[in-house]
Amino acid sequence: MAVQEAGTDATRGPGRPGAGSRPVPPEAEILRRGMETFAELGYDRTSARELARRLGVSHNFINDRYGSKANFWRTVVDSILESDQRERQQLLDADLDDAGRVRAVITHFYQAAVEMPLLGRLLADEFARESERLDHLYEHYVEPTLGPLVPAVQRLMAAGRLPTVPIDVLFFAVISPVAALVQLPLAHRLGRARPVTPESQARTARELADLIVDGLLG
Repeated sequence: MAVQEAGTDATRGPGRPGAGSRPVPPEAEILRRGMETFAELGYDRTSARELARRLGVSHNFINDRYGSKANFWRTVVDSILESDQRERQQLLDADLDDAGRVRAVITHFYQAAVEMPLLGRLLADEFARESERLDHLYEHYVEPTLGPLVPAVQRLMAAGRLPTVPIDVLFFAVISPVAALVQLPLAHRLGRARPVTPESQARTARELADLIVDGLLG
């Protein structure tokens, strides 16, 4: 009998629970809890054991299913950013003039921030330090957006429609106001109405995009 049970465990696929263990949550739930954990604790303070505790799985689950904590982090981030990037690519490919393309991408960026506030916290942490994770984010998401957008920005600068500043300065001028969408405790102290709803956040995102783009385009 013992031999039969050992054989059953040996043929069990990676990440699958053994007999008598708690059922593994659905993949979408695993990725959601992973995002919550990385956003709250940061990558370095998130241990495989802590992930297992929050996911409700065995301590070796992450390594068995994803290979490593680093691979799990990439799976979590890619599961959210890949669909976001597809939407942004459609805007970059749309038949818009340069000003319209810049406005569309910035508006989409703010709308995504209110739809995925945990991702914003994770990105803010990763953008502040050198790592392979930053390389992954830049290669797969930042550069594919900036690459096609920079020529439009440069033409607008040459035409006097945008201030002539380095691209990095312009980039941070656009991403920094995301704090207005995710730092809600401070926003309430500054007078933002309660309750905050998806509709009110979407409205704030549109207002912020109009403020930033109209200011940039003069």
